[in-house]
Amino acid sequence: MNRRSAPSRIWEREVDAHPDVLTHVRTLQDLRAAKQVGRLGLIYGFQGTRMLGGDLDRLRLFSSFGVRIVQLTYNRRELIGDGCLEPGNAGLSQLGYEAVERLNTLRIVIDLSHCGQRTTAGAIAHSKAPVAISHSGCQALADRPRNKADADLRLMADRGGVLGIYLMPFLTMGTQPTGDDVVRHIEHAVDVCGEDHVGIGSDLSITPHTITDDYRRAHRAFVSERQKLGIAAPGEDPEIFFFVPDFNSPRRLEMIAERLNARGHGSARIAKILGGNWVRLLRDVWGDA
Repeated sequence: MNRRSAPSRIWEREVDAHPDVLTHVRTLQDLRAAKQVGRLGLIYGFQGTRMLGGDLDRLRLFSSFGVRIVQLTYNRRELIGDGCLEPGNAGLSQLGYEAVERLNTLRIVIDLSHCGQRTTAGAIAHSKAPVAISHSGCQALADRPRNKADADLRLMADRGGVLGIYLMPFLTMGTQPTGDDVVRHIEHAVDVCGEDHVGIGSDLSITPHTITDDYRRAHRAFVSERQKLGIAAPGEDPEIFFFVPDFNSPRRLEMIAERLNARGHGSARIAKILGGNWVRLLRDVWGDA
């Protein structure tokens, strides 16, 4: 077996095990095909770039395995640049600028969700392709490190990018977020970026959560472990769940659409927010093949 095919085959096992449900999406054509036959399309991506070890040639290898989106950093400092919890906020390194160029060449989507402010602004400005902030919120409404400032959101939108509003506790300042909080962030982002540059980012599980005593214990243990490792974001609370109870349903996107419709948003705008803007971004970066 070719050594380069082994990891790819490992990654494909879960898809191969459920061929009637899952399909690997590498291209826009794959995405369209998944929708047409009713399968769940999986886009492989990385959250952080530690796996590169400073070797940008690995990006081509990972691209050959089907990786189509790369988040430049997680919460802390990496060789590429600073994450949103790094107090130095040093921005992209020289390697980081070179990584942005390499990702552009490979037509891999650049994701800036957990990146620090200067890393975010630097990557948006340096990238020749639109970027994603796939799961974040608006700092103007909740001043959390994971959320993005209006100035950076405008720059992202001016260059064709898309912000995905997540369904996470960072939409508020210490309370369990509600459906109204989600809508507030969507509407603020539309006001700042325009309706062509806002989507839904979700984050974590998209399946409904059943709250039991075991679930509560597991959540507390999960948050405590992240806090011990120093990777938990300010605002992670053992008593606040990582979802929006109002949308704790397999119909969550339909429910968001209903809320937006009730607020007077038209069907064309809602369709863009629920997925159309992401499809446009993928087309702009990947091409239309």
